[in-house]
Amino acid sequence: MLDFTSSLYLGLHHGSTTLDPWDSLSLGRPAALDEAPEARVAAHELARLVGCADGTLLPSTFHLFWDLLGVLSREQIEIFMDASTYPIARWGAEHWATKGVPLHTFARHDPKSLERLMARRHGCRPVVLCDGMSPGSNSQPPLAAYAGLANSQGGWLVIDDTQALGVYGQRPSAGAPYGVGGGGSLLQQGLAGHHMVVGASLAKGFGVPVALLAGSAVLLRRFLRNSASREHMSPPSLPVVLAARQALVVNAHHGEHLRLRLWRAVRRLRSGLAALGIATRGGDFPVQTLITPPGAVVPLLHTLLLHAGVRTVLHRDSGGGSGAQLSFLLRADHSAAHIDQAVMRLAHAWNTALEPA
Repeated sequence: MLDFTSSLYLGLHHGSTTLDPWDSLSLGRPAALDEAPEARVAAHELARLVGCADGTLLPSTFHLFWDLLGVLSREQIEIFMDASTYPIARWGAEHWATKGVPLHTFARHDPKSLERLMARRHGCRPVVLCDGMSPGSNSQPPLAAYAGLANSQGGWLVIDDTQALGVYGQRPSAGAPYGVGGGGSLLQQGLAGHHMVVGASLAKGFGVPVALLAGSAVLLRRFLRNSASREHMSPPSLPVVLAARQALVVNAHHGEHLRLRLWRAVRRLRSGLAALGIATRGGDFPVQTLITPPGAVVPLLHTLLLHAGVRTVLHRDSGGGSGAQLSFLLRADHSAAHIDQAVMRLAHAWNTALEPA
């Protein structure tokens, strides 16, 4: 089976035999009382990687955004959320809205819409919430514009950078099309400042189910002092922390090679599909969404591919439409042969799915 459903973009798996040994899964204490020294080291290294002063690890982005927005709401804030924000961060914002925090949703990737809403705010400190990038789309969040608006009002730009972390970096070039380092959207777009806050899972690019919160030293001290999850929940388990540190080592030694392999895999798929007259959305990112003609039965196409031995992702329209979409998720460990076979099998399934009834 050719699998194009995994978002382990760099192909990192962290099998148990590849990690340093550990004595216990859990310390049995909440993070506010104790956390492994390895966790503090990994969080600091990851924060520097994404372009921030400091960071901390949490079990998931669900914990992260729920907790971060709660800490920020200890002063009067208003949340301004891009309509395309991923559900995990959205759920955090919606939770605090039920507690009385003003929440405004602005049009997808539209800084003018944000500016109009912010002009009507009630004197509270603004928190602009969005994704760092939108996979499978040709439209991306204008982070620089959002950051400028947040900073001009003394607020924060909080981004969910789960998709970009490990893939995008600074100074893209012909030899490093995704950029260098894998630090994500801030470095790719040259953004920095005390008003920037990054929340990101390592579960995609780096293959580790743990979340990073990164920002200014002042913000991190405030979070560590007031975090509810650190008070009431266990910190990430030691094996997960060790995997995060291993991911950093792999990234430092092999990350540029893996990112180049990933970019070439994406280019090969797009070229193969273009030869068939099939276009995709997603630019050079490893989530490639097929652009199907009106009337195409996308669920049938998914089923035909599955029967042909190709696993793809059938999902709703990420742009807000109601139709079904089909995406290929590429990884650095996809071989040219695997990609060529998938394209060949798609060609047959495509013709069948589009035949008149």
